[in-house]
Amino acid sequence: MPAERSMPSTVDVLAIAAHRDDVEQTCGGTLLVQHALGWRTGILDLTRGESGTRGTAAERAAEAEAAARILQVSHREALDLPDGNVQNTLENRLKIAAVLRRLRPRVVILPYWQGRHPDHYTTATLGYEACFAAGLSRLDLPAEHGTPHRPYKILYASLYADVRPTFVVDITEHIETRLQSLLAYRSQYGEQHAGAGLFVPESDIRERMFATARHYGLLAGVRYAEPFVQKEVGSVQDLMLLPVQSI
Repeated sequence: MPAERSMPSTVDVLAIAAHRDDVEQTCGGTLLVQHALGWRTGILDLTRGESGTRGTAAERAAEAEAAARILQVSHREALDLPDGNVQNTLENRLKIAAVLRRLRPRVVILPYWQGRHPDHYTTATLGYEACFAAGLSRLDLPAEHGTPHRPYKILYASLYADVRPTFVVDITEHIETRLQSLLAYRSQYGEQHAGAGLFVPESDIRERMFATARHYGLLAGVRYAEPFVQKEVGSVQDLMLLPVQSI
């Protein structure tokens, strides 16, 4: 068996996001579902929040730890890419590739490749190219980071993109916990004057989150869901096992 296949995985599903709280907004419920199914989950935040309108990097770090406990992830860490200036460079691809080799996820969740915030859509391309680079046998990384590893599946969390999802994940049983993970970021979502025109008022967060999740749930006949896009065409053998009733 090749060496890169013999090393155990530290996490099964790794969500990569530009900012602390991005995962909680887009796929936190899905991580809870995967944990309930017995899979090990993790989060990699690329920046630390030093340029945010609200809160400090230290506050964001403490809040991210609290949210990680609520989401029951096995691992969470943050890189040191500049907040507000995430760039797709070789240096940054190597930083992410090193984490991928160490954690060895089978599934990676990235932000959708279009969006309002440049950090978000840059992370989509940067993350994809890092996933590819992590599998190169001659990549310029010290052996201590692990042997080559390339995730099997890359998914894109499309909650804030105006696109039809490839599939949705039913998060109905976990919607309240998902909300609590987001509200752990008191520096971002507590009632305050700073950035009042940019941030959703705390009083509206629950309504907006539940309404959006309800919309995507209706597409698949469940109550609450999170949407995802995959670039590959799926393969089906048994037509009797296809989910979601047509009429």
